[in-house]
Amino acid sequence: MKFLPIVCLCTTLWLTGCASTGVITGADSSSRASGTAAPVSSATSEVIGTKQAAVSVSGELLPITATRAASSAVAQLAPPADLWERIRRGYAMPDLESPLVHDRELWYSSRNDYILRMTERSRKYLFHIVEELERRNMPTELALLPFVESAFNPQAVSSAKAAGMWQFMPATGKNFELKQNAFRDDRRDVLASTRAALDYLQKLYGMFGDWQLALAAYNWGEGSVGRAIAKNQRAGLGTSYGELSMPMETRFYVPKLQAIKNIVGKPQAFNSSLPQIGNHPYFQTVDIKRDIDVALAAKLAEVPLEDFKALNPSASRPVILAAGTPQILLPWDNAAIFQRNLEAYSGGRLASWTVWLAPTTMRPADAAKRVGMTEQALRSVNNIPPRGVVIKAGSSLLVARASHLETDVAVHLADNGQLSLAALAAPKRPAAKGRKPAVRGKTKARAPVARSKAVAKPASPVKR
Repeated sequence: MKFLPIVCLCTTLWLTGCASTGVITGADSSSRASGTAAPVSSATSEVIGTKQAAVSVSGELLPITATRAASSAVAQLAPPADLWERIRRGYAMPDLESPLVHDRELWYSSRNDYILRMTERSRKYLFHIVEELERRNMPTELALLPFVESAFNPQAVSSAKAAGMWQFMPATGKNFELKQNAFRDDRRDVLASTRAALDYLQKLYGMFGDWQLALAAYNWGEGSVGRAIAKNQRAGLGTSYGELSMPMETRFYVPKLQAIKNIVGKPQAFNSSLPQIGNHPYFQTVDIKRDIDVALAAKLAEVPLEDFKALNPSASRPVILAAGTPQILLPWDNAAIFQRNLEAYSGGRLASWTVWLAPTTMRPADAAKRVGMTEQALRSVNNIPPRGVVIKAGSSLLVARASHLETDVAVHLADNGQLSLAALAAPKRPAAKGRKPAVRGKTKARAPVARSKAVAKPASPVKR
């Protein structure tokens, strides 16, 4: 009996040693191969956690089949450094294959300088557009659509009066809450126009259930595409993009986007090169509390005026009215510089301009006298034609700000002000001397004139 405690102690030590080996049995190894976790005892977890014991594996290891490997998505641990690669990874629209696509591929690839100019211009805006597309779970090749619409020029205006990077018509812009007034045009605004364009594209895709038809409707109008589909249905014809009868511009529209998509996807295959665009934000928003001249804002941000206007293209006047445009876009590193310089600014007033309401309909020359400006300066800053118009009563005009004026432009003017012009009435022609004005609707017969044989020379015609 005296040996019993010794036997119990040896048994306990042996069991403890078994618990600390971390051996995985054959059954456990099969659970690892199938992707399920084997149960681990608390004693084992304690020993492994404290001693980092080596783990040996027993039993047969089973390879992962190709089918199982394909069904398991591999998450990218790091995003691509290049924005072009990020766009390629998000391609999700069905490819269009047609001779027109090949035609546009040849056209673009033979103009590499044009591609470089467009893509260099796009670097300010592409990251934001891709972010918005991914947030909405939309195909990222739609980020290339402004190449087709405007060559990524936010100041572009078409012959049909479509404006901005996404080329909104005035009425369509208003339908998607893009403000258009005397002091700003949100169809040119980077953030507002991108939001509206993606809203519109989502709406069109919801209507037609097909991205190619949605794009055709973006170019041609949803009503036109709907009527073309109905016409083909009545004739027993197909209703895909390639089967519809449409204007030549719309016929080339999707092939243009497909060609640019293909070149971006494999630029080396088209002997083209794309500028490096980093996968990071180019700009950030900065709130403004006071009216400020555009030139001064650019100076305080230490940004070239041209670059400032490229990021804030909706500001069509030389001043930004804070009540209507409460934020501006600045290159990422310049936002803090602007805030610091603005706080330290001691150069007097920030804005040299204010808004004046025309009390009555008047000529531009009379309005200029009222506000203490030259007529040429008033016409220039408000884009008034050089002749032939009058300013209608209630119009909002940008005028020089008096030095004693401290208050900024009110919200109702900054957000809704409009400049209305009317044609100047033509002056009435004076009647010719010696002749009474003819009475409309009546013709007075003239008495015959007796002429002598010596015919006098005819009088010279009356100049009018």
